[in-house]
Amino acid sequence: MKYKMVYIIVFVLLLVGCTNERFQSINTHQSFVASMNIVEPSLTFYNREGELIADWTFEKAYTGAILLQQDRVLLYGHQLAEADIYELSSGKKLDTLDTGIGTTNAYYAENEQLIFLTNSRTNKLMRYNLYGEPDGELALRNYPMSMIAHKGLLYIVNYKDTSLSVVSMQDLALQAEWPIEKSSHGLAIIDDTLLIGGHGEGMRPNETVKLLDLASGEVLSTWSMPLMPIGFAQSENELAIVSHGSNMLYVAEPTGKIKWQLEIGANPFAVAYFNEHVVVAGYDDHTLYFIQQGQIDQTIPVDRGPFQLLVRGDS
Repeated sequence: MKYKMVYIIVFVLLLVGCTNERFQSINTHQSFVASMNIVEPSLTFYNREGELIADWTFEKAYTGAILLQQDRVLLYGHQLAEADIYELSSGKKLDTLDTGIGTTNAYYAENEQLIFLTNSRTNKLMRYNLYGEPDGELALRNYPMSMIAHKGLLYIVNYKDTSLSVVSMQDLALQAEWPIEKSSHGLAIIDDTLLIGGHGEGMRPNETVKLLDLASGEVLSTWSMPLMPIGFAQSENELAIVSHGSNMLYVAEPTGKIKWQLEIGANPFAVAYFNEHVVVAGYDDHTLYFIQQGQIDQTIPVDRGPFQLLVRGDS
C-alpha cells in the first residue's frame, strides 16, 4: 500500500509538471525579432542589438508560428494534430487547438481578431476565434498555404494547384478563384495590387513576382527577381523580397524599382523589417543577417533551420 501511494504521488507530480510546461518569460515592453527554427524545433528571440533574449526549445515538431496581438504566440506543425498558444509574458501555455494533422500555415487577421489555419490533408481553411475556439471551415483547392488579408477578404494560395482562393472572412464564403501558377508562394499587398511569388515547377524555376489586380485577379505586370522569390516583408516605403534559389535579397520601391540588392545567406526563406534593419534568415547556414542599406551590420548564429521570422515592435 505504501509503494502504491508513492507511485500515485510521483504520477501526479509528473502530470502537474506536464500541464504547467513553461518557457522563459519575455517582458511585454521588449521589442524583438524571433526566429522559428524547424530542423531542431525552437523559437529564439533577439533584441535590437542582436542579443539573445530567450530560447524556447521544443519537444514537439513545430514548423511554424504567428504572433497573436502583442503577448501571445501560436505554434503549429504539419505533422501535429494540434496547435498551441503560449503567453509571451509568462511563457505559459494558454490553449490548445484541435487542428488535425496537415496544418500548412497560420494567419492572424488583426482587425477581425480571427485565426485562420490551412490544412493540406483536408484541403480546408479553418477559422478560430481569439480564444482558440473553432468557428467554421471552408473547402478549398489542393494544398492551401500562403495567406494574406485585406479589407475583409482573405487571399489564399493553393500551392499544389493553379488556383488562388478569395474568401470573405466574415462568413467564410468563397468570393472568387483566380488562375495562378503551380507552386506559387509568398504574398504582399501594395495599394490595390496583390504581389505573388513562387518556386516554379519542375525544370522551370520561377524568376518573377507577379502583380495581380485585387479586384479582378488580372495580371498587371511582373518584376524580375530571380531565382524563386518566396519571402516578402514591407515597410512604409519599400518592399524586401528574398529569392531562395539564388540567395538574393532585393529591396524595391513600391513601383518595383530596385533600390539595392545583395547576395545573402544560404537558402534564405524568411525576411523581416526590424529596428531599421532588414533581417534575413539563412536556412542552410543557420544564420540571421541584420542588414542596412545593402551592408551586413551583424550576423547571428541560430538553431538549425530558421524558417520564419516574427517581429514585435515597441509597445
